[in-house]
This record gives sequence, C-alpha cells and structure tokens, in this order.
Amino acid sequence: MQSVTRPSAARRQLADVPGPRGWPIVGNAFQIDRERMHLAVEAWTRRYGSCFRFRIGERRFLAVADHEVLAALMRDRPDGVRRAANLERIWLEMGLFPGVFVAEGEAWRLQRRMVMAGFDPGHVRQYLPALLQVGQRLRGRWSRAARAGEAIDLQADLMRFTVDAIAGLAFGSEVNTLESDSEIIQQHLDKIFPALFRRLMSPLPAWRWFRTAADRQLERSVSEVIRAVDGFIAQARMRIRTDPMLRTHPRNLLEAMINAADEPGSGVNDADVAGNVLTMLLAGEDTTANTLAWMLYLLTRNPAALDRAQREVRDTITGDEPSHDQLNSLDWIEACAHEAMRLKPVAPVNTLELLQDAVVGDIDAPKGTVVLGLMRHDSMSAQYFPDPASFRPERWLADGGAMAGSARRVSMPFGAGPRICPGRYLALMEIKLCMAMLLRHFDILAVDTPDGGPAIEQLQFTMSA
Repeated sequence: MQSVTRPSAARRQLADVPGPRGWPIVGNAFQIDRERMHLAVEAWTRRYGSCFRFRIGERRFLAVADHEVLAALMRDRPDGVRRAANLERIWLEMGLFPGVFVAEGEAWRLQRRMVMAGFDPGHVRQYLPALLQVGQRLRGRWSRAARAGEAIDLQADLMRFTVDAIAGLAFGSEVNTLESDSEIIQQHLDKIFPALFRRLMSPLPAWRWFRTAADRQLERSVSEVIRAVDGFIAQARMRIRTDPMLRTHPRNLLEAMINAADEPGSGVNDADVAGNVLTMLLAGEDTTANTLAWMLYLLTRNPAALDRAQREVRDTITGDEPSHDQLNSLDWIEACAHEAMRLKPVAPVNTLELLQDAVVGDIDAPKGTVVLGLMRHDSMSAQYFPDPASFRPERWLADGGAMAGSARRVSMPFGAGPRICPGRYLALMEIKLCMAMLLRHFDILAVDTPDGGPAIEQLQFTMSA
C-alpha cells in the first residue's frame, strides 16, 4: 500500500519526523490528559504539522491529520493495514469475544459478510416497527419528567434508548432499560469502553501485575454482559428450534448470524456470533447516543437551526408515528446530524497499524508503524469548510452542490474503505426517529451542563459531552 508516491528524494524517514519531546520511560504520557487526549494531539498539529511522532510508554505513534492520507490508509484494510494489535490484545484479555470490530484478515471477512446481511438498507427498513416501540418508551419517560417539571439526564436516557433499540432490532430480545431503573445491563456496558481506553492509553500495563478494585468491578461487569449475550443467543436458538421457518426467513440479525454459523464450512462459530452481539451492544449504545446528545446541544445553541428542524418534523410527520418514507424525507434533520458529527465526532482519533512497509504522506513508514489518525483536523479547516467552527447544517444539503460532496469526502465519522461502519444506516434511522419524536411532541427549554458552562469533550474510547 502506498497512500502517496513521490520521488525518493522528496520523502522523509520516520526518524526525521518532528514531534514533542518526551520523558524517559513514559514518553509523552504526562503531557496528555487521558480524557482529552484528542485535544492535546490536535493541538500538536499546530506546531508540528499534519504528520508528527509521539510516544506513550514503549508505544510509538505516527500522528496523521491529512484526510486524503487517512482515507488511503483505510481503503487498504484489511490486507495492508489493521487496527492496532494492542487493541485486540487488551480486548481479549478483558474476556471479551472478538467481533467485526477487532477481527482481522480472513476472520474479519467471514464475520463482515455475516453482519452486513442484516444491516443493508432493506433490512433496516424492516426494523422500524420495533424501533417505534422503543421511541414510544422514551417519549413516555420524557413525558413523565415534563409533567413533573424535572430535568433529565440526557446522555443517560439516550443510552437507554440505544441499548433498547439495538437489543430489540438486532437480537429480538426485550431489554427495557427505559422503563426500569433496576435493569443492569447498561450499567455494566458503560464500564467496558472507558476501561478499554484507560488500558490503551496507560504507559505501563499495571493491571497485568496487580488487580485494583476497579479491575475486579470490570471483571464482574464483563461477566454480566457475557451472561446477557449468552442469554440472547439461547433465546434466538430456542425461537429457531420452535419455528423452523426462521432458518430461511430470520427476523433479526442474531437469527441470521446463527443460521450462518450453522452452515457447514461457514468458518463462523458461536464465539463469533457472541463477539458480534457484544460489539453491537457496545458500539450501538455509545456512538448513536453521543451523536444525539451533541446534536441536541448544538441545536439549542443555534435557535434558527432548531426552529427549522422542528418545523420540518411537524410539517412532515402528520400522524402520531412517522413512516419510513417520512423519516427518509427529513433532510434537514439528517443534515444536522452530519454537521454534529463533523464538529463532534464520536471517534475523533482512529488507530491503525501497517502490515507492510508503506509510504504514508511523504514518509517512508516501516511495517508495524502505528498511525494515529486525527479524524477531525481537516473537518475543522477553513480550506475545506467555510467558517469551520460554526454549526451550519446547510453544508450537507443536496442543493449545496460541490460543497456537499466535498464535505462527505473530508468528514468521515463512520470511517472509510472496506471497514466503514456497517451500522451507519441504522444509526441514522435511530437519530431521525428520536429527533422526530422529540420535536413532534415536546419543546426543548434548554440543554445545559450541571455547572452552566460549555459542554466539555470527554474521550473514553468514544467522545461524549
């Protein structure tokens, strides 16, 4: 793989790339606030340019901020580039099953085919009735809060919404966290990504030498989540045994995955199924909920955009519940979602590892180089987006012409290339449904932080407010 080819004299060696000076042993670890790591690394681009080096403990990174170079790298997955091996190692030692998120090579190809069958737009369309039911629960929860004059914890409620949605749509299982404060699965899910990120960012793997109380709690949470995943699979197998028609006409993604695993020579087993159930619970909860939270925060700070969004919903959704065609026609809502993801991507950094020698930008990078992609850098550049810090959803509308097409090439919140997020269509449907429900039935008085200040970006594998 070569992202850019230039005469040898114009290329640099990795050792010649500049970067911040580090300390012995820990490198640049103490120069980075872990939960705002992305901001520190983004700030270094202003001093060292779009490519620079830094180190956390023994792990050395080549940071890359150029969207064209990053897109070329992502297109070369899985043969020339993989996710950083450290991610898979820590994921597995936490006791988690590998799914498409961490699988590589042929294992990834087999699992990707299995997963994509349930995430194509045609199947996603069939999920709407179940999604509407979850939306009704969220509406009921917020109606009770409105009648009582209570503020809501926006992030927590949106995560309940996405957990319930993915459990029902993908697994055919009733996980009703919106109507039950005693439901425990979300409480355990919320511990996994932050723990994974802490370990990825630690200069020394202290958890391998001694276990803290937090490590023991993490083990309990992982066990509870695995137990829930095993339950989803057992319920699906029971449905298939009871109704053999589900072998040829599965009603949800889990049933389709089980059928694929049971095919002779499939190369897919129950551990792969469990890994993808777990991946969907984790990724489906954090990413969509965070995007919705940022989107609502940005809309309330841009009243004209919020007013247009509410008018679009109330003019389009004529009944109590939206149809698929009505959701599909919410162009301004979708533009607001894309603009929120440009300004506040849930994955502002993306870590990749070269599987062979390559040219990254103008740098000769050897096999094994770990590239930290700064996914937001060019999305916040005036070179590509006029007035880049402003919330301007009109950038994404079809009548934006060349600007709309350029925006989609530069801003890549779902990734790019063969490993682009398989759940992106479902995520956009969830976002549109949630926004349609909210703007159809409620007026938003305020979206504020507890201290009244601006929302602070917090990176715990995904970026939340």
